[in-house]
Amino acid sequence: MSVRSGSRHLVIVARRPAIGVGKRRLAADVGDVEAWRFQRTCLDLLLASLGGRGPWRTWAAVTPDRQTAWLAGRATPLPQGGGDLGQRLERLAARFAAGAVVIIGSDTPTVRPADIAAAFRVLRSHDAVVGPAVDGGYWLIGLRRRAMVRGPFRGVRWSSPETLADTLARLGGLRVASLRTLEDVDDLASLRRVTRCRTPSV
Repeated sequence: MSVRSGSRHLVIVARRPAIGVGKRRLAADVGDVEAWRFQRTCLDLLLASLGGRGPWRTWAAVTPDRQTAWLAGRATPLPQGGGDLGQRLERLAARFAAGAVVIIGSDTPTVRPADIAAAFRVLRSHDAVVGPAVDGGYWLIGLRRRAMVRGPFRGVRWSSPETLADTLARLGGLRVASLRTLEDVDDLASLRRVTRCRTPSV
């Protein structure tokens, strides 16, 4: 069933922070507890910064698809469902029957409301917009209905230096714009390059 509320939708895709779950490459460098702290802190920062801000509705697609009471007042929960990342992203995008949808991950702490506003602004005149990541992936993808129909997430080599290139190839023939390049934190090296996010002790 599609979602029809409003015409601008921001979806934050994340794994619910839990010690020993997710961020395995980062955990290999800094340990499970520090990886969890980073994951939790960055998701909280994004929800505080982007939830309820700007002329868009914020959704949080947090896996596993349960226990969403903690999102109250910050974002509307949205189930990811099963399948690989491409299948889940395609399902999320397809829920919005009209307008524009912008999808971001939760591993890029330097995303700002101005970035989201820029993505929606670009989508007035383009079919899609991407925010490239330093590692060859992307921290944001925004789509209008025409781009959603083409299935941009099929056959993409996820978590690889080819992720962005594969997605752009799937969007071939459409009008695609690009935003600024940001760091997607996956390991200690990328964490060190990010200066605006800290993982405080609790």
